Amino acid sequence: MWNSPKVGVLGGGQLGRMLMESANRLNIQMNILDAENAPAKQISAHDGHVVGSFKDPESVRKLAQTCDVLTAEIEHVDTHALEEVASQVKVEPSWQAIRTIQNKFNQKKYLSKYGIPMADYRELVQNSPEELAEIGEQLGYPMMLKSQTMAYDGRGNYRVQSKEDIPAALEALKGRPLFAEKWAYFKMELAVMVVKTKDSVLSYPTVETVQEDSICKLVYAPARNVSDAINKKAQELARKAVAAFDGKGVFGVEMFLLEDDSILLCEIASRIHNSGHYTIEGCPLSQFDTHLRAILDLPIPPKSLELRQPSIMLNIIGGATPDSHLKVAEKALEIPNASIHLYSKGDAKPGRKMGHVTVTAATMYEAETMIQPLIDLVDEIRSQRSDIKTKPAKSGPSKPAPTVAVVMGSDSDLKTLVPGLKLLRDYFGIEPAVEITSAHRTPNYMAEYAASAASRGIKVIIAAAGGAAHLPGMAAAHTALPVIGVPVKGSSLDGVDSLYSIVQMPRGVPVATVGINNSINAALLAARFLGSFDPAIQRKVEAYAENAKTENLELKGTKLRELGWEKYFEQMEKK
Repeated sequence: MWNSPKVGVLGGGQLGRMLMESANRLNIQMNILDAENAPAKQISAHDGHVVGSFKDPESVRKLAQTCDVLTAEIEHVDTHALEEVASQVKVEPSWQAIRTIQNKFNQKKYLSKYGIPMADYRELVQNSPEELAEIGEQLGYPMMLKSQTMAYDGRGNYRVQSKEDIPAALEALKGRPLFAEKWAYFKMELAVMVVKTKDSVLSYPTVETVQEDSICKLVYAPARNVSDAINKKAQELARKAVAAFDGKGVFGVEMFLLEDDSILLCEIASRIHNSGHYTIEGCPLSQFDTHLRAILDLPIPPKSLELRQPSIMLNIIGGATPDSHLKVAEKALEIPNASIHLYSKGDAKPGRKMGHVTVTAATMYEAETMIQPLIDLVDEIRSQRSDIKTKPAKSGPSKPAPTVAVVMGSDSDLKTLVPGLKLLRDYFGIEPAVEITSAHRTPNYMAEYAASAASRGIKVIIAAAGGAAHLPGMAAAHTALPVIGVPVKGSSLDGVDSLYSIVQMPRGVPVATVGINNSINAALLAARFLGSFDPAIQRKVEAYAENAKTENLELKGTKLRELGWEKYFEQMEKK
């Protein structure tokens, strides 16, 4: 066992509070250095807490005397005090890492040594209009003017649209050490929580973050409509960046996904992070669990960082009234699969983080649909603030990425596929990706399409072909996904040759083959594959079978008995 270690935490806000929840479950005593009634202290009654500021050296020394290891829930701590006490208590992550990361300009300079891709930047020495104008000519407009220190949740940043904005930007950030950063034209903001242990660097899934008023509004886990390749690339970049720093614990890494699918690192936080709150419900071990385990050298099974099911985290931001956050929490009580976290900060203040809500579901679309009423309420509360003049960040269910690919060797096969395509779209709500590619005329493209299908989110491939009908088998040879073959009637042998070609695949390369021209069965089989891990689709499959049973036994059977077989047959012939 871990001999009941005592962990000292600089800061006792909402991050410290959620870290305390993890510590309590392991009977780990956590001593908090913060104000008397800090949120983290409210859920831990013992006399080991320290009242004071995490920027005060004497308070840091006092906390260090009571602990086995020190950590921080915020970067803006006195690292010189941490350096002083590091000889008597472990500091995780290291004070050197925190000191480098808390200065965003130094952070970028340091990461540049390790080849981490970032937006171009320049330091201001004189903070003069002439100096910033010269930098503007080098970086181009717009650019972002940033404070090197004490900048978070958008505070300390100013967007410089043109040369005319320079005086206002310098006035807004006067008295601060500054640097300018080239504007990154991104299509999505990504984040990865990284866990650095004594002997490994692990990462949670790549998530999408939506910013509003320079504060994180929403986190989608996993990032929506992002390929496996981008997901892996983002995690690799995040792990590489964090590996450059000394010490253990959880780090939050924020990134930009550009239009060409390249990724730039935005910044790193040397702590548990807002973009990782979804892990409490979404993963076997939360970021708070793994941070404690990392700094205490306790086991962290890598699979415990994988996503259980799609999750969406919505921050509850204070509105115009003191009880605005409670209205959101009350509404969240009505939302299925919603977990509510209130931070016990008292009355709401405009723009202050008061809590968050996480919704989980079998699919991202289902989670988006569930949480939308809550987002609408949050937007309404935001609109009542007198300090807000802009429209809310766009939200709402995204168009789901296709999970079924339907391919054909020629457009002449489309007529055969239409009934199945309509069934997938109109009944099951599955919008398939449809493509023409031939095993003979476009073999390279066909191979690439099939091989990359899984990374695009495809779960099942339906392939239709006539004649020699090699398309389904060749597709199956280039992917591990299930492939359903549809033999197409149209050749001189009425599709029997196509049926034999598809069904007689060699051992090791299976293709599920339906009847000639039977795209309906192909669609139903694809829906059954998807329904095995999507309850909503499975319910529709069951309903389809029940409807078929009702139609056959009750509607048609009753009519046959009423009319008799001769009249029934006559009516059939007239149709």
